[in-house]
Amino acid sequence: QVRVAITGGGSVEAGGSLRLSCEAPGYIANRRCVSWFRQVPGKEREGVAAIDADGSTSYADSVKGRFTISKDTSNYTLYLQMNSLKPEDTAMYYCAAEGPVLARSPIIKDMYNLWGQGTQVTVSS
Repeated sequence: QVRVAITGGGSVEAGGSLRLSCEAPGYIANRRCVSWFRQVPGKEREGVAAIDADGSTSYADSVKGRFTISKDTSNYTLYLQMNSLKPEDTAMYYCAAEGPVLARSPIIKDMYNLWGQGTQVTVSS
């Protein structure tokens, strides 16, 4: 597993915002994609957003215009700003590293080699 510290999960009402942070020394600043995934019980882990070394991004259609992925290589931290949250965004969220070189859709979990622990995001209606 990636040695990461994920913060920012929690509960919010629909329409609210949360920001997730994933601190991963050694992985955020390299030449491979880092990404956010999410998973609900009984379903496949879904790619939410990815960012590559040059800052290019890709997003799942379900979050485009609402979520923003970014990273700060000076403190080895990956972020996911989530706005206009919906109940269907409720899931366990994971950060992943050592992905492909380019950020393209779809974001495929099998292309990532290292994973952090999850953080729960719950959106109530």
